[in-house]
Amino acid sequence: MSFMMMLLSYLILLINVLIAVAFLTLYERKILGYVQMRKGPNKMGFMGIFQPFNDAIKLFSKEYLMSYNFNYYVYLVSPFFMLLLGLFIWVLVPFMFNMWEMNLGVLFMLSILSISVYFTMYSGWSSNSVYSLLGSLRAIAQSISYEVSLAMILVIFIFLTDSFNFYDLMVYQSGVSMLLYMLPLFFMFSVSSIAELNRSPFDFVEGESELVSGFNIEYASGMFAFLFLAEYSMILFFSMMWMVMFMGFLWFNVLSYFFIMMFFSLIVLIRGTYPRFRYDMLMSLAWKKFLPFILLYLIFILGVKFFYLMVVM
Repeated sequence: MSFMMMLLSYLILLINVLIAVAFLTLYERKILGYVQMRKGPNKMGFMGIFQPFNDAIKLFSKEYLMSYNFNYYVYLVSPFFMLLLGLFIWVLVPFMFNMWEMNLGVLFMLSILSISVYFTMYSGWSSNSVYSLLGSLRAIAQSISYEVSLAMILVIFIFLTDSFNFYDLMVYQSGVSMLLYMLPLFFMFSVSSIAELNRSPFDFVEGESELVSGFNIEYASGMFAFLFLAEYSMILFFSMMWMVMFMGFLWFNVLSYFFIMMFFSLIVLIRGTYPRFRYDMLMSLAWKKFLPFILLYLIFILGVKFFYLMVVM
């Protein structure tokens, strides 16, 4: 019976995530519209409220063309697994109604992020297109670079809380928000997560100006919809992680959802405002600036904690 309740609660969570992703696409198009001095979707229903459903019907009813030189099985399976990983990672979010608790949540999150790169690579390779292959190669280099920064930031949180559990991280912030004494890490985590999500100004994997949409150029119809849903579910997850890691004291009240939407709006506004970086600047930022600073911050936190333990003992 307890297993069935766990399954049911996770199923409800997945349905809510998919509905949220559908309306977040409308929200993003509205914000980008106003950034560019236009209206955005406004024809279907009141202020375009039914536009996501129309997009879904259009995508899944389109004719699907397949080239003779695709690696069919890998090509067809990759988008499905990308969506599966984008939804599976939501078991980590410490909702108050969760039926389970993952004690090694940080390691599980890093594992999912690392595995998701493979399916981006497979989808680019199996398309047998030069542009898609270049996009997948960029994805590997970019994700490896910024996963190191994300992992080191999470290591700092692990040393502070003495736990791999995101629930303990929120309990740790019941007195003081980590945003107050982790502000530099907040900015670095924000930039690293945007790079990990392949969003503008770090969208080199889908660099339209030189790669004609990158690794997903050969995908259309429902397969493209799967890639799209996977990307936006990960964006929503990282918006949730920003709130959990740096504003955990809110504990999922109404204000916490406001901050989640604020983080998502920030990602969209950055997309509508900043031009794309040069690729060598992206790599330089990860290895020459972020990583040394995070290592110094880790040494500082370890020194403070060691001094505290010496004083207490």
